[in-house]
Amino acid sequence: MSKPALSARGPAARGFAARPFATQRLAARRFAGRALSAMILPAALLLLWQIASTRGWTPRQILPPPKIVWASFLDLASSGELLTHIKASLLRVAISFLIGSGAGLVLGLGMGLSRRVEDLFGVAFHAVNQVPTLGWLPVMIVVVGLNDTLSYILIAQAVFVSVAINTQRGLRQTPERLVEVARVFRLTRAQLLRKVILPSAAPQIFTGLRFGLANGWVSLVVVELLISSEGLGYLMSWGRQAFQLDLVLVAILVVGVIGLAMDAGLARLEGLFSRWQTEKRFA
Repeated sequence: MSKPALSARGPAARGFAARPFATQRLAARRFAGRALSAMILPAALLLLWQIASTRGWTPRQILPPPKIVWASFLDLASSGELLTHIKASLLRVAISFLIGSGAGLVLGLGMGLSRRVEDLFGVAFHAVNQVPTLGWLPVMIVVVGLNDTLSYILIAQAVFVSVAINTQRGLRQTPERLVEVARVFRLTRAQLLRKVILPSAAPQIFTGLRFGLANGWVSLVVVELLISSEGLGYLMSWGRQAFQLDLVLVAILVVGVIGLAMDAGLARLEGLFSRWQTEKRFA
């Protein structure tokens, strides 16, 4: 007598079907836990800020209460002035990031793949790297003047250095065993670069892009403080000159939130790229 076939809806099948949902619930709990942990310090600082303002530990002209800063934020947002400054800053950093990261990738790839290119450009590049971004400000003012071109050059230079250094390091840190396996399979130089070296260097390259974006964003704010007539850095400078510290704090908070969002976006893009790379490898 033949044994009855197991039903697809048996306990084992239901167990396998339940695993993805259990994994999703666990991931959601971990995300909620990380989000809650990340909010502890900002909440504590906000509470301390409110207590300091309420008890008069600092003058209101120096540290305005949170409600005044919030009211100023709403006023700037409703009038459209805040959005105008945000657009100006984002446009500057976007153009500069594209220029700086593109040049950094080209030079990093060249120095990482060719000793001759490194010998040709390496010393000059590392000498430039030793000078802080703002150290070039006096020279650039003489060369290009006080205009938007100056801001683009300084921000792009801050991005360029981080991207070039990390791209070169990522290429040089490719495991030798992977290269040897590729040679066994007689891959061409182009195939070796596309299938072995670049995938291995991708995490380090993304790290360079994230550092470059962070450096560019910081340089943007400093440059706008000094030479710009619009942007979040200019809003800080104008608020300081008018002794309206609530505007300064609004600009600082907006700069921090936007910078965090941009870094999270690049981290998300890196995760998607890594997942696509893994799926392609095992497809």
